[in-house]
Amino acid sequence: MAEGFVLDPTGAAGQDNASPGPDAGPLCGRHVGIRVDRIWRAWDWISAHWAAELRAAGARVSFWRSTDRSGAEGERQSRELEAWLATLDGAILGLANCGSCTGWTIRDAIAAANTGIPTIAIATRNFEVFAHELAARGGRSGLRLHVLPYPLNERARGEVEEIGRAHFAPMLAAWGASLTRQERAA
Repeated sequence: MAEGFVLDPTGAAGQDNASPGPDAGPLCGRHVGIRVDRIWRAWDWISAHWAAELRAAGARVSFWRSTDRSGAEGERQSRELEAWLATLDGAILGLANCGSCTGWTIRDAIAAANTGIPTIAIATRNFEVFAHELAARGGRSGLRLHVLPYPLNERARGEVEEIGRAHFAPMLAAWGASLTRQERAA
């Protein structure tokens, strides 16, 4: 019987950072960035609700929308992402809800985490394992991940908004963030 070698075409990072990175801590007075894309309307609805909650707690919130990620447009997007990340005190990145979306969400979340800011990626249940796998292959196996139900985008807006409300506090807990009663009153 002949011997053969099976090559794995996927790369893995040489070193792994199993740390989730710093906790987000109190968010009042801090600049929180939320990464969205052009595909998942449900993530637009959820992130808009979360942004309103963060603003009510005294955080400043900005959005960055991922679009075309190849060629000259991709290079421009990479520069914009890097510049945006440099302005943030913490980042929420989504939505890992398909193969390529999961890849780009995790890639961008790794870039955010590598800057040292508190970072959390958002995925749907069907892409949770894939998101963890990509984070590990990217050298950040400890990347924080919050999981939303699947399917998500196929649901009515009211149902999606209720999911967003229900997942806000658990996402904050996973991110190591806090909103005290005083912060909410401010």
